[in-house]
Amino acid sequence: MKKNINVIFFDLFFTLVTPKYNDLRNENDVLKITREEWEIHAEDNELYEKRAIGKEKIPIKIIESIIKKMGMKVSDCDKNEVLRLREERFKKSIIEVDFSIIDVLLNLKKNGKKVCLISNADIIDVKHWENSLLYNLFDGAIFSYEVGYIKPQIEIYNIALNRMKAKPEECIFIGDGGSDELKGAKELGIKTILTSYLLKRNEKQLNTLKKFADYYIEDFQEIKNLLL
Repeated sequence: MKKNINVIFFDLFFTLVTPKYNDLRNENDVLKITREEWEIHAEDNELYEKRAIGKEKIPIKIIESIIKKMGMKVSDCDKNEVLRLREERFKKSIIEVDFSIIDVLLNLKKNGKKVCLISNADIIDVKHWENSLLYNLFDGAIFSYEVGYIKPQIEIYNIALNRMKAKPEECIFIGDGGSDELKGAKELGIKTILTSYLLKRNEKQLNTLKKFADYYIEDFQEIKNLLL
């Protein structure tokens, strides 16, 4: 497999970076709710899909739509504070990248491999992408809000294949398995690696995801052994 793989597609969030909450003040604190409550509303399927496929690209409107669905009355000042904190949280995640991940990417590049992102993301999530250490390491980045499709839709993988001028059989997709991303890649004939380096799942979840994984890794450095 090492010689046959020329292009490596990566998921972004929970595969390469994690948008962690800090210990001081986060979006939920402005609204006086728990992180869990905020996550439930912020990741509402209908709202998420709308912004992830680019139907809503105005950051403050993304925040307003979440708050509206919560049924809360919130001042404009607090809405702007929620937006600022969310942008800061995602900026921090994209800029502060685990060294082990950078090391693997550098080795892949040094050995002539092309690397490309395929990420379900809205405009807030990746606002600071160009400031990330990852930016200059990648040959391409497909963000769902820019192309109008989300994983596991076949179209987003085809866009990535065309961008990299690659055939499915010479590619591999690496991700944490969210959004049925491994299943989508497999349906096109792209090999897959499931990683739990940043996101630990329970055994039941892992076993479900492993059905669509050619390989499973816990240590990101294992990628070098598989592909180099």
